[in-house]
Amino acid sequence: MLNQIDLSRADLNLLVLFEVVMEERHVGRSAQRLNLSPSAVSHGLGRLRVLLGDPLFLRTPRGVVPTDRALEIAEAVREVLDRVRRIIISSEAFDPERSSRRFTIGAPDGASSVFLHPLLHKLASNAPRVSLGLRQLLPRPGETSIASAWADALVDLEKRAIDIAIIPHDDVPARFRHELLYEEDFVVAMRAGHPFKLNPSLARYCEMKHLVVSHSADPFGFVDSVLEQHALTRQIALTVPSFMQALAVLADTELVCALPRHFVQMFETTFGVECVDAPIEFGRFKMSLVVPKAALSDPGIDWLVNTIGSMRRA
Repeated sequence: MLNQIDLSRADLNLLVLFEVVMEERHVGRSAQRLNLSPSAVSHGLGRLRVLLGDPLFLRTPRGVVPTDRALEIAEAVREVLDRVRRIIISSEAFDPERSSRRFTIGAPDGASSVFLHPLLHKLASNAPRVSLGLRQLLPRPGETSIASAWADALVDLEKRAIDIAIIPHDDVPARFRHELLYEEDFVVAMRAGHPFKLNPSLARYCEMKHLVVSHSADPFGFVDSVLEQHALTRQIALTVPSFMQALAVLADTELVCALPRHFVQMFETTFGVECVDAPIEFGRFKMSLVVPKAALSDPGIDWLVNTIGSMRRA
């Protein structure tokens, strides 16, 4: 551990350099991001190696690779810098009309598709220089508990890998704030004019060929669990990894697919699909905005939470 004298002599900007080189794995690209010359970055890495007593990055024909020591300290360095950034940001007034901040939102692709377009419209009017990054959140495979399935999203929030999460889960620890955005259920989606719409019975549903959205390509999903309870099965013809891809496939095939209602309603005209109520209850769930309470001391995060919260759907 550095003592007080060592820390007073250390250039903490070297930690910023370390973070950028870890992300870029290339001295030249790191120099461009930092507005430095490659030689200045190399010199800084040399000072950092002396400070930390390790080579940290080894040169290769395609750039640099981190040593085990660099990988070991990378998370701690990121946390230190994130805390410093939060301290600085929290002391500054946030003006959405002038700010050029970038926020990262984590959500399953079906949910992000629902809130993204109205959010972009709001930003265009009220925060034209603010930018967004979307990170797809996936449930842990094989988990039957909702809390366990989405636990990684809470980890990402506390690591500040994402600023806000929108997930089908609201039973979160007290250190998080959650806010209901909308309730969701599943409908049966198909191409426009599909004959299933004329006879959307449960028996006919089981006779159809089905498309399933599955990130792992496992064809057995929650719909099959519901059908099993009634001694029923269905034929899975295809799995795809995303909801958007599902709509594109449905538009040109005879397949049917159980998809979130809000998602289908938002894109049915664009893709030429339509939907009917499911012939059996597939369950409902709540889409909630989740954010660490500590993060709300950041005026920018607080503004984004309120902006998204104002777009609650019926």
